[in-house]
Amino acid sequence: MQIESLLKPLRNCPCGKSHTVGIRDVQIGRGLLPDTAHILRENHFPTNILVVSGTRSFAAADGIMNILQDGGFSVRLHVFDGVHTSHQSDVDAIVSLCDGADGLLFIGTGSLGDVCRRACYIADKEFAIFATAPSMDGFASDTAPITIHNFKISLPAREPSVIIADTDILAAAPSVLRSAGFGDIMGKAIGLADWKIGALTTGEYYCENVASLTRDAFRSVCAAADRIPMADPESAGILMQALVVTGMAMKLCGSSRAAAGAEHVVSHCWEIKTLEAGRTTAYHGKKVGVAALMITRMYYDLCEKADPSRFGADETDWNRVYAFYGDLFSPDVRKCNSPSVTAGTTPQILREKWDAICDAVHTEMPSPAVLENLLRRAGAATTADEIDISPELCLGGLEFHPYMRHRMLLSRLVPMLHCETDYPKWAGIS
Repeated sequence: MQIESLLKPLRNCPCGKSHTVGIRDVQIGRGLLPDTAHILRENHFPTNILVVSGTRSFAAADGIMNILQDGGFSVRLHVFDGVHTSHQSDVDAIVSLCDGADGLLFIGTGSLGDVCRRACYIADKEFAIFATAPSMDGFASDTAPITIHNFKISLPAREPSVIIADTDILAAAPSVLRSAGFGDIMGKAIGLADWKIGALTTGEYYCENVASLTRDAFRSVCAAADRIPMADPESAGILMQALVVTGMAMKLCGSSRAAAGAEHVVSHCWEIKTLEAGRTTAYHGKKVGVAALMITRMYYDLCEKADPSRFGADETDWNRVYAFYGDLFSPDVRKCNSPSVTAGTTPQILREKWDAICDAVHTEMPSPAVLENLLRRAGAATTADEIDISPELCLGGLEFHPYMRHRMLLSRLVPMLHCETDYPKWAGIS
């Protein structure tokens, strides 16, 4: 991936922001495993490193320790067994392991990568990634979703200096991981719509050039939908590149707006409530794909049904919100909503912007039927049953997710629209 050519159109951007990334090199291609040490050295990555991986990911990169050592690296290895959620306790453990190392190479994908990225930020260590599956969009991010007391929050993290992805290894990953990555990318269209809606209703920052990066990545993956279930290095590379680019887009705009909307918040909501019950959750991207289909149904339906003449004050039933989140999470939810993100958005603003809001939905997001077809062709999940989410939690997350973040989403405007809601229909449960 040519980072310089990617950033060239963003120079002197009309949005007024200086768009920069700290990633020096992204290598995505066939047969890159033997070149790992060379790529790292060529990019001046420290040679005294800690290598962190999960059991299955480490097996997928078989031989990498010898490659690093033969390439002149002094290496310490720590392999975790079964990290499914990015807990603060794991961050603390890796911070301690970093002592004496100058950099950290993470081998794998998913939550353990979030943990390593956050740990490197705290320990001030260089960070690099050898990806083993195209399953999520966090590879290039400089934030990490970390679970503290079961509540997931986004925290500053270390952006990788180098990302390496051998597409033969990516293609050999379990198909459920590739379909999870596809599901994660399907949420990007909602993220772009919500970002526009936030700009329209609150005046928040928006950059069309950064949005275009995400939009192009989304379209490239849609075109490869039929090949995602196959052990195909080319489509695995397309998916991996899209996941890296959308992660970079978050860094370029200074927030997750360019790559995440209501669908990601729904996924996080389901996750914290599942963890509260003492159970593990499905892969992040798998949940995001399911949530994306539900939110797409919701947004299209709201644009069809809402009558601007009926728009009014925010009539959120806060007792119901706090009852859903319970004693454990309600304090964090109160903080997120003090003040409410709708505080400066009047019914008049909504009436004036409603056509533009609906245009953002229809322009950025495929229709529910098209999205469901894409997900099925890619072998991705489409129902709550497939991600082991109960009907009660599914509906609760769909209704109450907007209060988990201080961020304008079209779903957060529902209490101001004063129109009929049908959460079971949107969830595909009715």
